[in-house]
Amino acid sequence: MPRYFFEISYDGTHYLGWQKQTKGSTVQGNIENALSKLCSMKPVSIMGCGRTDTGVHAKKYFFHTDFDTQIDVDEYRYKLNIMLDKTIAVHDIFPVSDDFHARFNAIQRTYKYFIHFYKDAFKENKSWWISQELDLTQMKKAAKLLIGEIDFEAFAKKHTDVKTHICAVTKADFILKDGGLIFEISANRFLRNMVRSVVGTLIEVGLKKMSVEEFRQVITSKSRKNARASAPAAGLFLWDVVY
Repeated sequence: MPRYFFEISYDGTHYLGWQKQTKGSTVQGNIENALSKLCSMKPVSIMGCGRTDTGVHAKKYFFHTDFDTQIDVDEYRYKLNIMLDKTIAVHDIFPVSDDFHARFNAIQRTYKYFIHFYKDAFKENKSWWISQELDLTQMKKAAKLLIGEIDFEAFAKKHTDVKTHICAVTKADFILKDGGLIFEISANRFLRNMVRSVVGTLIEVGLKKMSVEEFRQVITSKSRKNARASAPAAGLFLWDVVY
């Protein structure tokens, strides 16, 4: 059965995340419904490169599916973009080997979290408004502690089915841009809620409610109760996936 990769992007504001659920609208559910219609109402199952939570966005996201026969990729891209919600866009479709997997063959994922300092009605669902002054120098120092092969259990959602909490982070840094702040983090894998938990805790460092050394202690404690509240979902984007 021919396997195809799809590159898409989506605004997650009004979805209950990527993964299909019995109640509520999801990105996966919308795409599978559209593909089923294109395949004469034959059920279609797709495999994504990861799961994004309710309200989280994706600038670059991949999924794969298998078809009974080869497809016209230009025709499918055109028709899907008409059929799908306006907040989901299909950018590319291409054939891959039948053992190439959207999730397991990804070697690096990058997330970006956006923060703005002044109220902006047009950023309400795409960024976190923080009006207090932040100590960026201390936040950058704390972020460097995330780099390496580290146990991130302190920042992970509890009671999830994972064999290990160790992630290999290659980049974690804050960037000032266009009057706002962007936190960028790259790793081989991420745990559920990990990035939002990390950002929420780093903001405590920026607000001088937590020292860099205390941030280090949160990491080594491996206890979620020592990290701070997760940052809002709206500011988070899955930015890139590398195979």
